[in-house]
Amino acid sequence: MNYKSTFKPLLDFIAALAIVIVLSPVLLLTTILLFFANDGKPFFLQKRPGQHEKNFNIIKFKTMNDKTDFEGNLLSDTERLTTVGKIIRKTSIDEIPQLFNVLKGDMSLVGPRPLLPRYIPYYTSIEKRRHDVKPGITGLAQVNGRNLISWDNKLKLDVEYVENISLKLDISILFKTINKVLKSKDLIVDPSLVQPALDTLRKQQVNES
Repeated sequence: MNYKSTFKPLLDFIAALAIVIVLSPVLLLTTILLFFANDGKPFFLQKRPGQHEKNFNIIKFKTMNDKTDFEGNLLSDTERLTTVGKIIRKTSIDEIPQLFNVLKGDMSLVGPRPLLPRYIPYYTSIEKRRHDVKPGITGLAQVNGRNLISWDNKLKLDVEYVENISLKLDISILFKTINKVLKSKDLIVDPSLVQPALDTLRKQQVNES
């Protein structure tokens, strides 16, 4: 049986279903808390490129409000991050609804993280290989520094994962993820404070070259 095309999708579905059942009390309680904290909007949906750059709606718990400035522009992520949202991000609970993306077949438990569609024109031809597989809730880059490593290193690890997918590697990444979540290691509540968005960074690099 081929792991990548057959066993991995089956394992994703069974594991995601089991985790949803086990974590259902956490899902329900968080949904209720965010329903009241975010004016009836507990979930955040956003288009992200999946396998072969096909867009899908990623589901996350909503950790930021929709406040705008006097011109109607959204405030910065830091200004919109709610108190409840900070706690949820710090515990990585905001990522749990992505299990429904796994059940639907849009995502895998392990794979390159689904980033913003606007980044696609700024990938190199090699980096675009990150879209050869389904995106994941966690990945090789997430257990090797997460938001503390540079974009170049993060995308390099994504491609390394694509080229070396195996059951052994996925199990290793899952155990390392659990360890990091329990210790809140390499966690940045607001990544925009650490480094610029990929498109912004690469535009700067072009202008400086």
